[in-house]
Amino acid sequence: MEQGYRFLVLFLLAMMFSRAMCIRHHKSTNNNNGSSSSPSSSSINGSFCLSWRLGVETNNVLPWPTVPTECLQYVENYMIHGQYEQDLDLIMEQAMSFVSTITLAGDSKDAWILDVDDTCISNLFYYKSKKYGYVLLKCDPYDPSGFRAWAMKGWCTAIPSVLGMFNKLIDKGFKVIMLTGRDQETLGQVTRDNLHNQGFIGYQRLVMRTAANKGQSAVKYKSEVRKQLEDEGYRIWGNVGDQWSDLQGNSPGNRTFKLPNPMYFVP
Repeated sequence: MEQGYRFLVLFLLAMMFSRAMCIRHHKSTNNNNGSSSSPSSSSINGSFCLSWRLGVETNNVLPWPTVPTECLQYVENYMIHGQYEQDLDLIMEQAMSFVSTITLAGDSKDAWILDVDDTCISNLFYYKSKKYGYVLLKCDPYDPSGFRAWAMKGWCTAIPSVLGMFNKLIDKGFKVIMLTGRDQETLGQVTRDNLHNQGFIGYQRLVMRTAANKGQSAVKYKSEVRKQLEDEGYRIWGNVGDQWSDLQGNSPGNRTFKLPNPMYFVP
């Protein structure tokens, strides 16, 4: 009798434990599926902003004058908490893998093109000072005069993974052409000094906008420069930039490498 009583007690305890576990699992499943509580606004924004950045980097969001207000914190986190650097490292690894397959002709005409702003040197401190566009709950559009004042200081820092690739290109014998939309008259010397101070030494030439290029789109301006380089006999093996307008148009090179930039868009 006593043995039967113990068996009954154990059976009831087992049933209670099983029921409790089922209820716990049911609640957990409902929470994961979002049926018992609505997703937080931060998770919704994070999901949207991840999709927005993917659309930007694949050139499917056109045009975008500012970062969406709800994505300002997301962009800041992406830029300063390590993911941006990891993405750059991966892209530069792919570029160097391509470089390793190239046999130079030895005639000093094997060329590689690098954009300057947010490709070789970073304007992150400038955009951080502007709260990544966050001004009075609105996104701040690109400010040419403000950016020019920043560039005149020569405080842009090297992007390490790109500097590493630059040095390897120089060591291998490539003629590296720095091609930027900066104005030669106002920013020529400070840009050269900034590049030199950050370790970009030994490039073939720095090409900047002149009066002849005034009013041209980035695509037209850079296409014309690349075509002129080819007319001079250069073979453009690679082209690296943070904007699609750095890579589109005529004579883009054998391979192009797009660096991430969710901070601004240059048409």
